[in-house]
Amino acid sequence: MAYPAGGTDNILLITDSYKVTHHYQYPPNSTVVCSYFESRGGKFEKTVFFGLQYIIKRFLEGSVVTKEKIEEARDLYFLHFGHNYFNEEGWNYILEHHDGKLPMRIKAVPEGSVVPTKNVLFTVENTDPKCFWLTNYFETLLVQVWYPMTVATNSRYQKEIIAKYLDETADDLAFLGLKLHDFGFRGSTSVESAGIGGAAHLVNFCGTDTIAAIATARRYYGCDMAGYSIPAAEHSTITTWGKDGETQAFRNMLTQFPSGPMACVSDSYDIWNACENVWGEKLKDIIVERGKNDGVLVVRPDSGDPAEVVIKVLTILEKKFGQTTNKKGFKMLPPYLRVIQGDGISYESLAKILEAMKKNQWSADNLVFGSGGALLQRMDRDTQKCAYKCSYAVIGGKEVNVFKEPITDLKKKSKKGRLTLEYENGEYKTVEEGKGNPNMDALVTVFENGKLLKDYTFAEVRGNAELELVKERNNMSS
Repeated sequence: MAYPAGGTDNILLITDSYKVTHHYQYPPNSTVVCSYFESRGGKFEKTVFFGLQYIIKRFLEGSVVTKEKIEEARDLYFLHFGHNYFNEEGWNYILEHHDGKLPMRIKAVPEGSVVPTKNVLFTVENTDPKCFWLTNYFETLLVQVWYPMTVATNSRYQKEIIAKYLDETADDLAFLGLKLHDFGFRGSTSVESAGIGGAAHLVNFCGTDTIAAIATARRYYGCDMAGYSIPAAEHSTITTWGKDGETQAFRNMLTQFPSGPMACVSDSYDIWNACENVWGEKLKDIIVERGKNDGVLVVRPDSGDPAEVVIKVLTILEKKFGQTTNKKGFKMLPPYLRVIQGDGISYESLAKILEAMKKNQWSADNLVFGSGGALLQRMDRDTQKCAYKCSYAVIGGKEVNVFKEPITDLKKKSKKGRLTLEYENGEYKTVEEGKGNPNMDALVTVFENGKLLKDYTFAEVRGNAELELVKERNNMSS
């Protein structure tokens, strides 16, 4: 049997099953339903808002309702429920009176904004009184902003840790943007999630091996090139030379890439021997000579306890290649030699490694981190307790402040009425029940009646998300 080609590109199908029946359930004479999205708390005290623009451009913009999509949804939902619950009349109304464009308004905080939890991040409401049911039909899709938002938040908090140690042990923060490299593509649940999550990481850094991320940033945020990488070995390109051929494999890396940075995994057999005898003796002259062409060898251990391994690798390389002391009194390897730790890296492990380096008088500038599953995958909607709730409605011409307040969990109490997110003196505050000052509202109308009204560039997003420490240091140097 042949099925229509719409599938998950059919906007009518991107919802939870039970929402298909909700047009029957609202009070009679409902004309407006307004809902909001927030982070109710969670692992981090603040969230980096990012990814709504992707959802709008990917799914909501333009004439997204067609006759074919309505027919596909009608047939699928009849089979799914065994009953004709689908709001065919409502969708046909949108097709006929709005040319298939969604009569809906979304107001959101600017992308990249760093907002304390428990504040409204965006609001959604219908713009046609006959489409009051539309607002929460799209909860399912819109709540998925939790993922890029949480990745961007997790990444930014790791940036804070790295920036702190660089500020304490390095001459400057010049290489901060390259210090956490995305290795998460293969660990993501899909190509699409790798693209969205990888782009969220690039809000804070500019190092990635996730090609889907730079493609996503290019298509949906107008960034020609959001992330960079270097030639790097994997175990297969080293171990295929055999254990006795490891030196030849390393030499091949140095000669195939005679200039610029190049990373080489070095723990296939014995990381200590690799650092001391292979890199430190047999290939030392090539490494030093390569450095004259701006060549940088980045040695990559990939197993063992990260803090212990990094310190021992640095100590061996220091013995073989020497070191200098920077302006803050911390040791630096020669400029043609660095280390990348790409195993076991997460928000929880970063500080342990960097603190161990500091205690052993090593500058954080000697090391780059790579992260995979912990960067793009080890999180869920409850990491930042993301929720979408109705707060306001108009029923029979009467304005109603809507809320929930479960006696069994008051942490799930929702906000009431029309909401504004007021920003004053560097602080955000959500004002409920329509009592806010619209002139102070940080929420911007980004989507209305099928049109994207604000198109953020990736540069704008990055600027909004930048660390205060970085801004301060930039101001000091300018």
